[in-house]
Amino acid sequence: NLHQLVSCLAAYTSSNQHKAYAKYAYKEITIYNSTSQIERNLNSSWFMVTFAKDCKRPLDNVLTMNISKACFVTSSPDVDKCPKTAMHEYAFIGRSNVGKSSLINMLTGNRSLAMTSATPGKTMLINHFLVDDTWYIVDLPGYGYARRSKDDRRRLEAMIKGYILKRPQMTCLFLLIDGRHLPQDIDLEFMNWLGENGVPFAIVFTKLDKMTSNAAKTVTTKYLETLREYWEELPPVFRTSSIDRRGRFELLDYIENLNTLPVELPNSQLDIIN
Repeated sequence: NLHQLVSCLAAYTSSNQHKAYAKYAYKEITIYNSTSQIERNLNSSWFMVTFAKDCKRPLDNVLTMNISKACFVTSSPDVDKCPKTAMHEYAFIGRSNVGKSSLINMLTGNRSLAMTSATPGKTMLINHFLVDDTWYIVDLPGYGYARRSKDDRRRLEAMIKGYILKRPQMTCLFLLIDGRHLPQDIDLEFMNWLGENGVPFAIVFTKLDKMTSNAAKTVTTKYLETLREYWEELPPVFRTSSIDRRGRFELLDYIENLNTLPVELPNSQLDIIN
């Protein structure tokens, strides 16, 4: 409810002894805070969030899924060794050095959950992280790392495609794209493969803090225009940064909505779980 949302945000800023000014129009809310300079825009159901340096408590923790714990469970060499569960899984994949681990840590609020490294291509297994004992984040190996041997590339490709095509628990695949760059052939080919196989996926632009907001919007818009040359309808799109936490609300809200859907497993897997 629009009025409840305004009241919630106003109450938050008042509790921190800041003056809050709320004005709202059709399908849009902007909350201005004169001290912390917090600006929050809502267009339809999505927020664009900007945090000032002196904002001590992130507002997105108030208004979206509250993750209380996330922990590493296991690493698997192939899909057959993955956990036998009936929980939703959300897999994250992208080219090497796209910021995958940093994004996972930002979403969960745990800086040390997924291993980050300055060396690309460190993820070599299917890594499962359990979130609030109810759903999984799955960290898949990156693709397109040229320094791997041919045998390693073939093995990782089989591992990735095996998980994507044979894991019914995977509710959505989040494909990470470095928002600073124009479309790369390897990413377009991977998206086309996902489309051809009917894989539910979403595009997540990363590292958008490394450019101005106008530049980020321009670059990502051009990227999507290129995709429209190949796709009649685009998948969901998210614009993120692990540094300033933009996009966290949108991603967690999307996951929270998908978590309400049933996980459809074949009878063979149900028998193993039961």
